[in-house]
Amino acid sequence: KEVGGDFYDFFMVDDRHLAVVMADVSGKGVPAALFMVIGKTLIKDHTQPGVSLGTVFSDVNNLLCASNSEGMFITAFEGVLDLVTGEFSYVNAGHELPFLYREGRFQAYKIKPGFVLAGMEDIHYSEGVLTLEPGDKIFQYTDGVTEATNAHNELYGMERLDTVLNGNSQRLPDEIIDAVKEDIDSFVGDASQFDDITMLCLEYK
Repeated sequence: KEVGGDFYDFFMVDDRHLAVVMADVSGKGVPAALFMVIGKTLIKDHTQPGVSLGTVFSDVNNLLCASNSEGMFITAFEGVLDLVTGEFSYVNAGHELPFLYREGRFQAYKIKPGFVLAGMEDIHYSEGVLTLEPGDKIFQYTDGVTEATNAHNELYGMERLDTVLNGNSQRLPDEIIDAVKEDIDSFVGDASQFDDITMLCLEYK
């Protein structure tokens, strides 16, 4: 249980495009961690200038299916931000809804999730696009956040996450993440953590 299957990444695709990735491998332990490394590497290698994110996930999915002897799958979200125009392209493979901060508040951004990666060959993934304005933020996370469980077997949930995000929406990205982590710890108390908790927050300047 000390070895996780969550991963996040951020990297420059070229001199004006920043990619962010958030993903969660099914299962626990070393097999999940090894599959995570394969998934992380494939996504980064296939994210190239001028290539649609739908194509990236479609290609990565087929490669993962071919090397998936353990029958695992990956939920994943990737976004690519044009640092000049604020255009944010994204693709979602069965992952949690990101929260988008704009016009003074965070809201879960409703996007249609595609099928998980490594679940079935020849899945077609579609790219979506939105435009960020200066000061807008994206908060992405894995289900270890919303499914954190306290001693009464209650889940942390989307509603509480929404509340803490909006209570700290004016703060810097790293401070927002610290605030969410602190609130999760307060909610969970002495109950043991059963899933990886991973978060990423991006602000467009």
